[in-house]
Amino acid sequence: MSMIGNYARLTPAELERVVHDPDWGRKFIGELAETEPDERSGASPARCFDTDKAWHALDFLLRRQAFPVDVVFGEEEIPGADGWGQGPPCYLTPGRVRAAAEAFAAMPAAALVSGVTPDDLVQADIYPDIIWVGDESLDYVTNYYQALVPFFQAAAHDGHAMVVWIG
Repeated sequence: MSMIGNYARLTPAELERVVHDPDWGRKFIGELAETEPDERSGASPARCFDTDKAWHALDFLLRRQAFPVDVVFGEEEIPGADGWGQGPPCYLTPGRVRAAAEAFAAMPAAALVSGVTPDDLVQADIYPDIIWVGDESLDYVTNYYQALVPFFQAAAHDGHAMVVWIG
């Protein structure tokens, strides 16, 4: 079974409801993900996103850069939320989403992996260690990083919070 980094943009009112009723939140976010418009259609920005298996490498690389927001695991646990995946889901308030978007804007993808080799990820036991072979393996992470940045920027622009979990 693969572990995937997941994100859902929520309005402050939706986040409040998720925090008070995590079962409703899981269902609501599942429905959001199922009804996402095709990104090529020019519709509004997606409200759900995943970083596939790049989540652990993103966490490792962002921590190396002293990134000011925990965008991989979230910062506040949703109490009573069980069964969402590997540990409980967490969230970021709209203010923390805005802080992350600002920090992302100041860090190009090249800076994220500057001075890092795939072997560094293997040595740090970053999941899944089998993919950190060859120079292109860092492209896998930077591609997800480059997609995560506009996702957070759109959320910040809209005043959204973020729910984050590893599923």
